Amino acid sequence: MFSAQDCQWMAHALRLAEQGLYTSSPNPRVGCVLVADGNIVGSGWHLRAGEAHAEINALNEAEDAARGATVYVTLEPCSHHGRTPPCVDALIAAGIERVVVAVADPNPQVAGAGSEKLRQAGIVVDIGLMETEARELNSGFFARMTRGTPWIRSKAGMSLDGRTALANGKSQWITGESARLDVQHWRARSCAVLTGIGTVLADNPRLNVREVKTDRQPLRVVVDSQLRTPFNAKIFLDDEGGKVLIYTATNDRKKGAILEQAGASICELPDKNGQIDLAAMMQDLAQRGCNEVLVEGGSALNGSLLRARLVDELLLYISPQMLGDKARGIAQLGELTDLEQCINLKWCDVRQIGDDMRITAGVENV
Repeated sequence: MFSAQDCQWMAHALRLAEQGLYTSSPNPRVGCVLVADGNIVGSGWHLRAGEAHAEINALNEAEDAARGATVYVTLEPCSHHGRTPPCVDALIAAGIERVVVAVADPNPQVAGAGSEKLRQAGIVVDIGLMETEARELNSGFFARMTRGTPWIRSKAGMSLDGRTALANGKSQWITGESARLDVQHWRARSCAVLTGIGTVLADNPRLNVREVKTDRQPLRVVVDSQLRTPFNAKIFLDDEGGKVLIYTATNDRKKGAILEQAGASICELPDKNGQIDLAAMMQDLAQRGCNEVLVEGGSALNGSLLRARLVDELLLYISPQMLGDKARGIAQLGELTDLEQCINLKWCDVRQIGDDMRITAGVENV
């Protein structure tokens, strides 16, 4: 159904979609190319929510040359009124003859309606070209739309023997400068960076994006069941407009008021055991428009999230050193008595970053 030329133009549209990697959230990253007589007559991508979608930017560039053209777009064009008018109406009015879509929109407000409206207008619609690549580019958006939670990516810097800190808690720096810079790109593409109170007290991180050009800072989230976050913690020091959200299991109004004065929003989500309901926390983050969440926590938080089957992907930076069996591990999973209890992973990507190795592994949550 798809030709070599179709693949060429869709690959170009996917590269355009990546231009919105750090900025489009909570909207998906979308790229669009208009082709007539074998030439690109218009192209565009979606930069940020509230601004023109990729199709509109491409149509504006093409102007009259759009009539009779073929559109290559990485996500099904929208058919509903949101912050902007429906893209399908603009495509129909422009006289487009064919639309090639990488993947159908999981948003229930679209969910095939955009393609159907195009077909009813006599436009040929072909769906499924480079679907895997388009899904991976918007893994968080698909997760939020289909299951009501963000895509959870847990990052850890570790030694070759799987240790993330010495027994005394020291961990700066296990990995090298190149790996730390690479992490900044993952922060920049994330809607939120999440950590636990243990990491806040031990390392006092800022959790913001540095050394990467972006005009959007991620939401900084702390899992703090008893509101032990210091009011002068570095997460509150941000000149770029980033916000802080603290999830807690206590209703201590005095502590909460102090932290709110420091710049935090407080959300109480206790479970029946007096701890934070982690599943409810992920649902709440999705309702706040978070597509991707980067976890930068210690072994306790990592273990809790993995045991709750809430982690989708591990982002592991492995340094060429060994810290010994007394050092701290990546996740507190407790004692496993059967191999069927283990966390199963799927290798996705392995590459060298400076002197370190970066492994991306999917978590099989079954």
